[in-house]
Amino acid sequence: MTGAIPLGMQAAPEHVGALPREADVVIIGGGIIGVAAGYYLAKRGLKPLVLEKGRVAAEQSGRNWGWIRKTGRDYAELPIVIEAQARWEELAAECEDFGLRRAGVTFLPKSEAQLAKYEGWQREFGAAAGTVMLSRAEVAALLPDATDPWGGAMHTSSDMVAEPFEAVPAIARAAVRAGAMIREGVAVRGLLRAAGAVSGVATEAGEVKTKLVLVAAGAWSALFLRREGVNLPQLSVRSNVLATAPMPSFFDGAAGEDAMSFRRRKDGGYTMASLGVNHLWVGPDALRHVPYYRQLITGGDFGMSYRPPAPRDWPDGLLTKRRWRLDEETPFERMRVLNPAPSDKALERMLDKFAARFPKIGRPKVARRWAGMIDTMPDVVPVVDHAPIAGLSICTGMCGHGFGIGPAFGRIMADMMLGRDVGHDLRRFALARFDTYAKLELGPDV
Repeated sequence: MTGAIPLGMQAAPEHVGALPREADVVIIGGGIIGVAAGYYLAKRGLKPLVLEKGRVAAEQSGRNWGWIRKTGRDYAELPIVIEAQARWEELAAECEDFGLRRAGVTFLPKSEAQLAKYEGWQREFGAAAGTVMLSRAEVAALLPDATDPWGGAMHTSSDMVAEPFEAVPAIARAAVRAGAMIREGVAVRGLLRAAGAVSGVATEAGEVKTKLVLVAAGAWSALFLRREGVNLPQLSVRSNVLATAPMPSFFDGAAGEDAMSFRRRKDGGYTMASLGVNHLWVGPDALRHVPYYRQLITGGDFGMSYRPPAPRDWPDGLLTKRRWRLDEETPFERMRVLNPAPSDKALERMLDKFAARFPKIGRPKVARRWAGMIDTMPDVVPVVDHAPIAGLSICTGMCGHGFGIGPAFGRIMADMMLGRDVGHDLRRFALARFDTYAKLELGPDV
């Protein structure tokens, strides 16, 4: 895994073929939610079409840490991620091995104040999540090689891990076996409409007739929707990650503290990330959306730092087109895969912290570094809703939680688009909460 994760267009497309003239549903985006929605729609007997401008899982769905956690989740997400964990086990039984296991997730506090926040979350939601608080002695037993043990921790032994770039392509193959169509290297340029409702999509390879479209395009969703007249105050932040070479096991699960996280991989190495160090490149959309983000800017504890204008062709780039005709090149064709360079400075600080925290283990040997752009929202929970255009639905803004919760939201979107009971209360995720600049309810900052 560590030396050959195909994070860009260098990977040969797996899903190719002529573009169909029509489909029951068109899904924009080949990440975890898009392919899961395609899978569940196909299981319900429909013929969905997943269109990915680059490669399946080449952006954040393949770049994340591989955590599938209930720990610390928003109250409205918690029942959905509980479903997601069951869905993950069902998918693992149908797909080739992608490293799924109940390894446990542990939140390690940076301070007594943060430990108190963990205790508050555990008191309220611990019974539903299977989360417990660990004492200082229990943390020391869990991580015996650590110096200066933490005063406690929040731990969920039933939480899961998997290998992202193996899992999402495996689910995509399962979706195709079930009857879904997937096409890589095909950008959707915009919607076709009749009497104000969706009648199809225009792509760089031609038009596809459909009455149902799902936008699950991650960091690109807001840009696509803006052209269609839908305001979505979504931005993207960089998360920095590395893979170590195989090394002796010091901890078998996933854990994180301030500026450092680690997860044991099935190849014997660890995926490590600079937890809580998120970089936002300030572009025109970021400035336009300041009123929505004012609570995070002034009082949120989400580790945000700001950078100069976004590079050329990024979703919020200074010169990135916000309007285009359906017969001309779009930003989605100019940048097939959003592939930010990682912050070596942040990752080096993390490695220094790890070596100081675990002196017996020392500084791990790095096999690969990368970064991903996390699609985020002003209140740190997603948008999962119908759009104000008949036939159009949205599932985006996962705020770094998309991989773990993705299979459940894929199932939810399949039923939502078909007018079925989705089985969860989705009011927290309504698009209409951004109709005004009213004060938002922020997700947990534990």
